[in-house]
Amino acid sequence: MQLDYFDEPVLEFGHGTHVCPRKGITDFGVFDFDSVGRSDTVRVGAVGTGICLQKLIDWVDRSRSPIAGPKEARQVRLFPSFPGIRPDSGFHTSFECGDRTRRQIPQSDVGRALKIGKFADRVACVVELYHEHVAFLAENREVDVIVCVIPDELYESVSVNAEEDQGVPSDGAEQGGTTWQESNFRRAVKARTLHLSCPIQLVRESTFDSATLGQQDEATKAWNFWTALYYKSGPKVPWRIPRYDGSPDLSCAIGIAFYRTRDRSELQTSLAQVFDEMGNSVILRGTSVEIDKHDRTPRLTSAQAHDLIRKALGEYRLAIGSFPKRVVVHKSANFGEGELDGIAGAATECGTQFVDFVTVMNSDIHLYRSGQYPPYRGTALHLNDERHVLYTRGSVWYYETYPGLYVPRPIEYRIVRSDSSAAVLGKEILALSKLDWNNTRLDGKYPITIGCARRVGEVLKYLGPDDDVPTRYAYYM
Repeated sequence: MQLDYFDEPVLEFGHGTHVCPRKGITDFGVFDFDSVGRSDTVRVGAVGTGICLQKLIDWVDRSRSPIAGPKEARQVRLFPSFPGIRPDSGFHTSFECGDRTRRQIPQSDVGRALKIGKFADRVACVVELYHEHVAFLAENREVDVIVCVIPDELYESVSVNAEEDQGVPSDGAEQGGTTWQESNFRRAVKARTLHLSCPIQLVRESTFDSATLGQQDEATKAWNFWTALYYKSGPKVPWRIPRYDGSPDLSCAIGIAFYRTRDRSELQTSLAQVFDEMGNSVILRGTSVEIDKHDRTPRLTSAQAHDLIRKALGEYRLAIGSFPKRVVVHKSANFGEGELDGIAGAATECGTQFVDFVTVMNSDIHLYRSGQYPPYRGTALHLNDERHVLYTRGSVWYYETYPGLYVPRPIEYRIVRSDSSAAVLGKEILALSKLDWNNTRLDGKYPITIGCARRVGEVLKYLGPDDDVPTRYAYYM
């Protein structure tokens, strides 16, 4: 065993680098703000009740000016001020939400939805209610992204645990002559609007209220909300990671995860491919897979793995102009021999020289350091040549504290086959954990490859087998 520490990966912004997304945007601007052809205006559509829309309008106006971090915060770096959505600094963008790009939901429609007794029917009703207005904006107005504001009373009625509400077992067994199916509002409305080719942002009405008990401070809410909206309105790039040491040019990272269908009768594959360190990606849907009877692990056949990776590398070539020299494949379950052979065969056909196979999962191993704080993010324990424990969450040097509420659980990355060293693969995972633009803190737990593939799977389960699958991550986050 050997203990190691990886420095916090830096991020690249418009005119400089920094380890922290918020500090980097404030001091150096978003990465792509002076790129050729970039629009400096984001056209925001909005759907909600009259009260919800007014709160959104007030929030937009409030966010145009800087928002100070909480006065009582001791960790100033963890709770920085928000620079405002201005064309001359930070995001270098104007966010416009005019009268023509807003759709008001009548309060009577909300009342009718609230009266529906069965949870699944209530969720379906609210999904269709929002889809109707989102579709109108996407098809009849020039909008880049649409914000769906959910009234608090409606949010509470569609966000409870479906299994508890219906009293059904979690294995999908039949009850009362019907088979249980998952009913999750967020996932369902994302899936229902995918065909419209306009990303949506779901937000609860009370998010726009100041000083609400139990919520983030105003500046932190602004950071997370506007960064996500900026990315979704793209293609736009708030920040990217420079090439990590040891990574050849034209390197591609691929994540493979699995999800169950809504009735849990089948296991499907989802794949998220990162084109480059900017996070440009393509989303692909795999086929139904079997679970190995010996270790209960889901696996692709050699042919399935070959076809999925071959298609992914073909998309890479279409976007970049050539096949990558190196591919790293992150999988949320152990690789089987058929998968290894299929992926390796596809890479060879495409002329890819270096291939790394890495399993990324939670670890039951915990490390302790003296004092009351957990190990630093970037702490790595090399158990042997194959198994490596990595803290992607923990105490953070830059924040000078541990920003979490609970004892952090490290991940384990297992090297199955590799052309790269354990250190290079660990640093790469740490860097890729900073490419989820839903969160502007620097300590994401999973690399974007695995995190994105899982989130995509949550939405894909609500699609039919013949439904088109958008390729941009912005539609699923």
